[in-house]
Amino acid sequence: MTSTFVHLHLHTEYSLVDSTIRIDRLVNACIAAGMPAVAMTDDSNLFALVKFYGAAEKAGLKPIIGCDLWVGETGNDLSRATVLCQNHDGYLRLSRLLSAAYRERGKSERVFVPRSRLMADNAGLVALLGRPSELIAAADIDSADRLLEDWRRGFDDRVYLELTRCGRADESTQQARLLHLASRRDVAVVASNDTRFLAREDAEAHEARVCIASGRVLNDPKRPRDYTDQQYLKTPAEMREVFADCPEAIENAVELAKRLNIEMCFGKYYLPAFPVPAEHTLDSFHPRAGACRLGSTDRALS
Repeated sequence: MTSTFVHLHLHTEYSLVDSTIRIDRLVNACIAAGMPAVAMTDDSNLFALVKFYGAAEKAGLKPIIGCDLWVGETGNDLSRATVLCQNHDGYLRLSRLLSAAYRERGKSERVFVPRSRLMADNAGLVALLGRPSELIAAADIDSADRLLEDWRRGFDDRVYLELTRCGRADESTQQARLLHLASRRDVAVVASNDTRFLAREDAEAHEARVCIASGRVLNDPKRPRDYTDQQYLKTPAEMREVFADCPEAIENAVELAKRLNIEMCFGKYYLPAFPVPAEHTLDSFHPRAGACRLGSTDRALS
């Protein structure tokens, strides 16, 4: 993997509000570009997991499973964190966190995971903190530093800072903060392209999808411009050119991909452990027959 690159932050078509990437085209594009792995990190869901994992495995591409989470305590203080599954236990934990978030959503506009819960229950998960994280939203560098230390206590060495260079106006200031924090806390930085579409020429179609999701029209001068035409699936060569002055961010993305190993087993049934009397096995015990005997006894007593 040392001469290539791995995209660790990417939304598929299952992020309905902001991606046009279809699974089969994604896998083919990664193979064509010589990338050995790719991550799926859809917005607050794992809906694409089975399709993505199966297609990647069939093509010989390493699938990395993750999710973009909204994190906060009340629903009014939300920031973003990308979490990646380090192993199968991490996948199960992320599934439980998401399931609880949907059950407890209430009237909140977004599905979110309480920050305290994520900090306490994250074994097997890796956190990427970048442009949409609370580290950037913090009022000053000292506040951001204290927040990063919280993440370090919660995730230990499973915290990375994400650098993106997609042509946004505020990226240089944000990167300066992240690089300063990385140096101060000895946290590794990883390169990312925050990918939302496959090719640069798909940018307009992507914007149309964003407008549909937000109820706006393309020529509305007041609509938010949250994305750029650079957020496509760049090749390893393109990513290395973009981060030519920070090659360690490229190498760290590749090395992190090596840490993320999840194996899924499909087509096998996992039944609950049904309690049976000590004198029986699952094959010999027939609850329906027992129920009939109980019913007969009840009728005799009446």
